[in-house]
Amino acid sequence: MSDLGAALRQRLRALTLELGGPGARERLEKLTPPRNEYGVDPYGLDLDFAVSALAPFLWLYRKYFRVEVHGVERVPTEGRVLVVANHSGQLPFDAAMLGVAMLVELDPPRMARALVEKWVPTLPFVSSFYARLGQVVGTPENCRRLLAADEALLVFPEGVRGLNKPYSRRYQLQDFGVGFMRLALEADAPILPVGIVGAEEQAPALANLKSVARLLAMPSLPLSPTLGLPLPARYRLHFGEPLRFHGSPDDEDGVLEEKVRTVKSAIERLLAEGLAARKHVFW
Repeated sequence: MSDLGAALRQRLRALTLELGGPGARERLEKLTPPRNEYGVDPYGLDLDFAVSALAPFLWLYRKYFRVEVHGVERVPTEGRVLVVANHSGQLPFDAAMLGVAMLVELDPPRMARALVEKWVPTLPFVSSFYARLGQVVGTPENCRRLLAADEALLVFPEGVRGLNKPYSRRYQLQDFGVGFMRLALEADAPILPVGIVGAEEQAPALANLKSVARLLAMPSLPLSPTLGLPLPARYRLHFGEPLRFHGSPDDEDGVLEEKVRTVKSAIERLLAEGLAARKHVFW
């Protein structure tokens, strides 16, 4: 690493600790991901890099979105868990803010391993950056290995359907897949529902330019008056009680869909509570 790069990383790390608040250094030092001989975990997570790169996201968390967190004490502090949340806002700031919350609001903190779409690593520079932050492509095998290592997986069952829905359908959950439920049953992992309020208003979509998206090899291209840049809507994260399910991961989709509806209903309740409690979108 060049002297300039080392100095920048050192400055960013100091900013992370400053924005992290009292005890941030001690909390973050408790992060101990699996490592190999190169100082990273098998998926490329570089903890030193991640702590330094956390600084701009912490600024967004503290200063821009001014995130409020409710029920964070319900997050299991150890052991495998699937953190399942609603998805919105075109760009995945909701995933970033949820991940930051699990790092700075918990003691000991948890590194949330977000599952990204298979097309994301095809974007220039994104693949290595995401990997060094601990994010992984959401293949079943990656998920099984991470759960076997007692990691916390961050899952958005709506996928891009949630990110790209029009503003007129805000806070209306899109269809959930059943893949996450199969993983939870196979790994005997609890599911932690989370309702994210605020991301729906950060970049309201007016239309979806599907033909242009196909030319760019993207799943969709929503048109927003903000051009995708987020408005400073205030985020409110509502963590629910962990849910445990029993049964075979090889059950028919119809059987699993009943369990999935339980998770979806829990998130809908958290969203309803959060929307009823907030007084304004921006404060």
